[in-house]
Amino acid sequence: MIERYCLKDMKKLWELESKFSYYLKVELAVCEAYNEFGQIPDEAFLQIKNNASFDIKRIDEIEREVNHDVIAFLTNVNENIGEASRYVHMGMTSSDVIDTAFALQIKRAGEIILSDLDKVISAIREKARENKETVCIGRSHGVHAEPMTFGVKLCSWLDIFERAKKRFLNALDEVCAGQISGPVGTYSNISPEIEKAVCEKLGLARAKISTQVIARDRHANFMNALALIASAIEQCAVEIRHLQRTEVLEVEEAFKKGQKGSSAMPHKKNPVSSENLSGLARVVKSNAAAAMDNIALWHERDISHSSVERIIFPDSTILIDYMLNRFCNVVQGLVIHKDNMIKNTALYGGIVYSQRVLLELTKKGLSRERAYEIVQRNALNAFNHENGNFKVNLVNDSEVCKYLNTDEIENCFDSGYYLRNISEIYKRFDI
Repeated sequence: MIERYCLKDMKKLWELESKFSYYLKVELAVCEAYNEFGQIPDEAFLQIKNNASFDIKRIDEIEREVNHDVIAFLTNVNENIGEASRYVHMGMTSSDVIDTAFALQIKRAGEIILSDLDKVISAIREKARENKETVCIGRSHGVHAEPMTFGVKLCSWLDIFERAKKRFLNALDEVCAGQISGPVGTYSNISPEIEKAVCEKLGLARAKISTQVIARDRHANFMNALALIASAIEQCAVEIRHLQRTEVLEVEEAFKKGQKGSSAMPHKKNPVSSENLSGLARVVKSNAAAAMDNIALWHERDISHSSVERIIFPDSTILIDYMLNRFCNVVQGLVIHKDNMIKNTALYGGIVYSQRVLLELTKKGLSRERAYEIVQRNALNAFNHENGNFKVNLVNDSEVCKYLNTDEIENCFDSGYYLRNISEIYKRFDI
């Protein structure tokens, strides 16, 4: 199923071939900087630039002996370069390569996710535009509250995703930092100017300080931003699942020709995409917790974070890529049952208009407490009877009729009154 939604670029980004390509990109950028500062001769730099390459099988073969992936990578690269290889990795430590390359991978993953977010935001915006005046019932505690529009509901989704994008941009900006600072970050055998030049070449910010690694609170913040995107998707998915319940049936996921919902029950149309997204959100949120645990490392560095990051970063970025694409398809394909929305709003003779009746009675001079008692009595009577009708109860209530005539009661059931400020909400979203 993931193949249908997940962009191939994201999966390729985390493959070994890609990882070592980023390693090589960092090493070459350092060599180029050294060359520009006159510390690697032009001829040697050209030899490095023209011959630097690697082979995954050869790296694996070397790693089985040395038990160190960066050394295995460098050994293989140097085999291909020849004599000028003595200039490669000069003054650096493994994490200079690993963390800077990792930042480049995250930067590319972020670009893909930002594109996905823009598609989702655009899809929600368009659906909100279409449903600005689609009257539906608002719910609190899962219980009918007052009329609203489905478009307003979608505007709340839009607001959530716009905030998620803003948080993600900030987290991405923070995590895209490189370091070329040596074994404990003191530039003992490499100039800070080399680091500055390398980061500029690679399009990364320069870590203000690094120990032997870039501090992992940056990465935890990024993972939390992903978790909040997952939570935004989950929030909307749960809403869709509730609205697709048979007894509600205000919204449905698209159900294509030939699709089947159950092996046993031919009538079934289930919100399978929304359920899938709700489940996957749990994985991304759990991974964010693991990223938080990665922050506390021993002294200047240990590698307890490394094994975790090799799992949670590919998994979470691939999942978010997949989830955003799948959710975008869900939004675009939503089937809106406008008639059912109106029908649900009118249940029990429109008991959801109770506050309007309450306010009209207080305008006529009743205390709020007495007006509340009268309205509640008529509303609960309607609610407690299968064919109860709140409006009819009010018309037949002699105490109500002392203050409100039939036309005034009828006016209380005008949904337009509740929606008169919808355009103001829409202006805030430039819709």
